[in-house]
Amino acid sequence: MGRGDKKTAKGKRFKGSFGKSRPAISVAAKKKAAAKKSSK
Repeated sequence: MGRGDKKTAKGKRFKGSFGKSRPAISVAAKKKAAAKKSSK
């Protein structure tokens, strides 16, 4: 359980993958961030 374990958040960071324990930024979150950035 650590860097080599793909099922943990630390393992996902080490591997550079996304999933349940480390979700990628969703499309909705990207749109929200872009909208917030452009409003300033």
